[in-house]
Amino acid sequence: MSEINLSEIKPSNTVDARGSACPGPLLEAKKGIGKVKVGEVLEVFSNDPGTRTDIPAWAGKVGHEYLGAVSADGYDKLYVRRKK
Repeated sequence: MSEINLSEIKPSNTVDARGSACPGPLLEAKKGIGKVKVGEVLEVFSNDPGTRTDIPAWAGKVGHEYLGAVSADGYDKLYVRRKK
């Protein structure tokens, strides 16, 4: 599998969960993934540090592909590809 350049990903949907504490960003991601088609990417903005472990764990548990995260100005951008 080739390395994905996260800065080049064009998400199909973006969920802005900045300012939301755990489990808010995860709940927003669960709702947001339903708005993208299989194979498309959901982008999640969060400034809650727990999101960096919650989103990958959730994605793996339900069968989606966690692509990674990048730090932005005071928050993280996390990427999940819908697989089913």
